Amino acid sequence: MTTATPAKTKYEAIIGLETHCQLSTETKIFSSSSTKFGADPNTNIDPVCMGLPGTLPVLNEKVLEYAVKAGLALNCTIAPYSKFDRKQYFYPDLPKNYQISQYDLPIAEHGWLEIELTDDKGKPIVGEDGKALTKRIGITRLHMEEDAGKLVHAGSDRLSGSTHSLVDYNRAGVPLVEIVSEPDMRSGQEAAEYAQELRRIMRYLGVSDGNMQEGSLRCDVNISVRPVGSEKFGTKVEIKNMNSFSAIQKAIDYEIDRQITAIEAGEKIVQETRLWDEGSQRTFTMRVKEGSSDYRYFPEPDLGPIEVSKEQLAQWKSELPELPAAKRHRYENELGLSAYDARVLTDDRSVSEYFEAVVAAGANPKLAANWIMGDISAHLNNEKLSITDIPLKPDGLAEMIQLIEANTISNKIAKDILPDLLSQGGSPKAIVEKKGLLQVSDPTVIEAAIDKVMAAFPDELEKYRGGKTKLLGFFVGQVMKETGGKADPKLTNQLLQQKLNAE
Repeated sequence: MTTATPAKTKYEAIIGLETHCQLSTETKIFSSSSTKFGADPNTNIDPVCMGLPGTLPVLNEKVLEYAVKAGLALNCTIAPYSKFDRKQYFYPDLPKNYQISQYDLPIAEHGWLEIELTDDKGKPIVGEDGKALTKRIGITRLHMEEDAGKLVHAGSDRLSGSTHSLVDYNRAGVPLVEIVSEPDMRSGQEAAEYAQELRRIMRYLGVSDGNMQEGSLRCDVNISVRPVGSEKFGTKVEIKNMNSFSAIQKAIDYEIDRQITAIEAGEKIVQETRLWDEGSQRTFTMRVKEGSSDYRYFPEPDLGPIEVSKEQLAQWKSELPELPAAKRHRYENELGLSAYDARVLTDDRSVSEYFEAVVAAGANPKLAANWIMGDISAHLNNEKLSITDIPLKPDGLAEMIQLIEANTISNKIAKDILPDLLSQGGSPKAIVEKKGLLQVSDPTVIEAAIDKVMAAFPDELEKYRGGKTKLLGFFVGQVMKETGGKADPKLTNQLLQQKLNAE
């Protein structure tokens, strides 16, 4: 985290994000070409997305459905009437020399989403009640539009320094929603958390995969600084080219420092677009920022208005899943989980659904959370799997947890059988019985093992009784070894201390 200098404490940052989110439709927004990522250049194209004469766009109804659902999930008002507009600009990756977008009548407006406030390690900051502290970020608007193509600069990763540029139009016409936030964020950390929460929501809805590496989620940051207490905004600078949440945070923190340093030196901040360079960890000028008048918007003449009926709106609203923020609150308030556990379990919808199925099968919520976030998560990371890929089903994990709570098996035995369950599935109880791993809870059997261990280690026994009580762990380990790890740990500790402390 950047250390605050005296100059920095005199200013506050005003931050808003414009996020382009690619919708997961099979075909493009106005034509039937595939949207599949990774195809050979200029193979997913057609006369409509290339803007050939005589072609007409037709709205993909799935795009409208996904856009409305996204707007509803962001607590927006859905417009009963909206329209498309032409946004004019001239660039090699825009085959028609205009982009079909929405200007003055977008599909959704005036919403918000809730973010958790986090520390510099990404863990939720909690209040006195142990619940995560949150902040509401306003959503100005959400609108539909088509994507442009992609320029590939030969000899460099950007235009400067390249020998020539190639154009791939596969992405031209891919459906996007642009989500514009209110300028409610005050730090790079808040902005990164907003972007992550936005991606979680889109993934929960199933309307976008939010993959930043493939360009499915792209964020542009608008940032200015002003003296603390001032109501007037400073000059806004836009930052592009951030392909990770970490880059969003670092770019904003750098730009805040740059603008404050310039102002303190008596320099004027220029409204411009800047690029983030990951290598040098700095922003640099790309171009002087255009205003909306430069785009010469006018209504798209080849597409009719969009009308969403009350019946259709109600249908799409009924199909929304429980969203991440609601799940986090429920896990804390109803299941008694910590803010951290709730955050981890709700980050991925499939993980939260697996967890809830384990709890529904009778498992203790905290124990279920521990196993999923611990050993199971480590296995998924090592094997690069999703939780839906593993043979261990929720009822199997619930059964294993119940065996532990009933003292039928120990945690150690559970860890021993977990690899088999993760690779083959099946019943934990059946595996335990087949391998003869049932926990030993008979005091006479455990006492016999303790007597044998004490007789085998007289020197250690003498040292323990001479005051070196830390040797208790040594004796516990030896008894567990003697019983093949099957002795009830709690009972073993209790009986051991009785015998070791006896005269």
